[in-house]
Amino acid sequence: MSSDPGPVIEVAAGLVFRNGRLLITRRPAEAHLGGLWEFPGGKREHGESFEECLKRELREELGIDVETAEAVDSITHSYPERTVHLRFFRCIWVRNEPRAIGCPEFRWVTASELDEFAFPAADARLLDRLRATPEWWK
Repeated sequence: MSSDPGPVIEVAAGLVFRNGRLLITRRPAEAHLGGLWEFPGGKREHGESFEECLKRELREELGIDVETAEAVDSITHSYPERTVHLRFFRCIWVRNEPRAIGCPEFRWVTASELDEFAFPAADARLLDRLRATPEWWK
């Protein structure tokens, strides 16, 4: 008997670097994978590009404006209750200091601090790339 994880949820997530640190956010406790840390972003709306989604989500979630620089990874991961298709983009921070508007908490972390935070399983490959790509942190 196979279980159907339901429709694929498309998500855009941003790698926002500044001064050798990366911006991460904590998922709300009541959300799917609640309490884990993630790269800020969110669900793509119908008719919206992944880049448009990411800019909108970062404005709504953190109050910041970014430009997307490049797509760095695309991952489809199935959890028991849903499947997510994630597209990760390196972003250039443009303006506004982040504020925890649509998330309970955010942090600016260094590469060596990544292991101190629990991330969803879908982020594992990207976390490995982040540790192995020091030029992204400059």
